[in-house]
Amino acid sequence: MSSNKRAGVIYVKIDGALHDAKGTWTYNPGLPKNEASVGADRTHGYKSTPQVAFIEGEITDSKNLDIEKLFTLDGATITLELANGKVFVLREAWFAGEGSVTTEEAAIAVRFEGMSGEEIK
Repeated sequence: MSSNKRAGVIYVKIDGALHDAKGTWTYNPGLPKNEASVGADRTHGYKSTPQVAFIEGEITDSKNLDIEKLFTLDGATITLELANGKVFVLREAWFAGEGSVTTEEAAIAVRFEGMSGEEIK
């Protein structure tokens, strides 16, 4: 059965544990970034530089969420399950955010960076 669904409900898991995701999430598989190499006469080609694989967005704080454990996370597997059926997996990940929690919406901005990222279709 085919689905035309492109966006909507997502799921974020840290080492298999589901967390309360909110808002917009962004991910990058860490593929090389290509940038033009331009001389005084013309474009000479491009250079390729590495990028870090990451997942970032917001989660909702809860009574059972261990903030210190979250902010010191290292060596984790983070998964982002999308409404269109794709799953993005970030491996050997660490917390790379600021470590702030807002009280009005109980929102925690999170950024996880990792050694590798892979989109599974």
